[in-house]
Amino acid sequence: MHIEDVQILMGDGVFRKGSVEFGETIEKIEISEASGIDFGVGQYLIPGLVDVHTHGAIGGDHNDGSGEKMAEMAQFYARNGVTSFLATTLTAAEPVLEKAMRNVARFERPPDGARCLGVNLEGPFFSHGKRGAHPADLLRLPDISLFERLFRLSGESIKLVCVSPELDGAMDFIREASKLAHVSLAHSNADYKTAMQAFANGATHVTHLFNGMSPFLHREPGIVGAALDANAFVEVICDGYHLHPAVVRAIFGMFPKRACLISDSLRCTGLPDGDYESAGLPIIVRAGRAMLADGSSLAGSAITLLQGVRIAVSLGVPLANAVSSASSHCAQALGMEGMIGSLVPGAYADFVLLDSKLDVQKVYINGKEAPSTSGKC
Repeated sequence: MHIEDVQILMGDGVFRKGSVEFGETIEKIEISEASGIDFGVGQYLIPGLVDVHTHGAIGGDHNDGSGEKMAEMAQFYARNGVTSFLATTLTAAEPVLEKAMRNVARFERPPDGARCLGVNLEGPFFSHGKRGAHPADLLRLPDISLFERLFRLSGESIKLVCVSPELDGAMDFIREASKLAHVSLAHSNADYKTAMQAFANGATHVTHLFNGMSPFLHREPGIVGAALDANAFVEVICDGYHLHPAVVRAIFGMFPKRACLISDSLRCTGLPDGDYESAGLPIIVRAGRAMLADGSSLAGSAITLLQGVRIAVSLGVPLANAVSSASSHCAQALGMEGMIGSLVPGAYADFVLLDSKLDVQKVYINGKEAPSTSGKC
């Protein structure tokens, strides 16, 4: 099969006009002599987006442990340009997390659904002071035996595990857990020195930068400054609420090759404003903004990852940079570059055809077209 006469986001992060030949994997990319992008005319072929941090959508949540609902969410992700995702859990009681791990281990991708790469275990190893929308009574100190048990139940598919590095036992946990998964610093009051120690012990990632962490100050740069010095991958929620537009632009300037756009989507994504639940806590969604019902904290987002790309572009981030942050950077963060997230020969034929307004026209997974939405999601 082949697609011709489109603007292709190449592996070097530059759009060039050309064609793609593919089966289940990308076989050949040819660039036309009249190379160069025309932002006003034509279509864009971008890599399938990789959402490394999504809790749910359309009424489902990855804590729920429902195989049927997970399949529906995978179909929703695919319709909206995400071809690979990490099923992201929230702090919960052990039996809930155990059921969620088993569900991921048993999951089989529907033909028209996104690929589940594994699990992002967000909680319960978090600081009370920066817990955000995580239930306070279920937080616990880092426990490597619990992590290893969940890792086995997931079919050894936990790809990211989050931890507050200032907690007792955290450094030992990071050293051991990083042998099995990528470790992310999250929901933490750690100072710069502690964060740097965590990176030295094996952490490589930061969960939703600036949110749920110590502030970036000129004499105490905290986790943000440490992430910059350690060359860590950093997640970015670009929903118009979690970060000021100037901060979004600053992140892309500070981390041009390491910023990873995420959705942090909750079960309310794809549904109208209303009253919902997350991790057992009531949340409200008003004008697309998800908050704890008591108004004390933001509670994830109600956007798709492609919406995050569009918002980033509207804030001044170049399209190629925004798309790369939602695809190739995320693949690199998981050690899966060359397989997903890039349009290069040998990679899975996972890609999305967008029109000039960045609306989805077609989605391909493993070289096969999946149903797509028409217009903005």
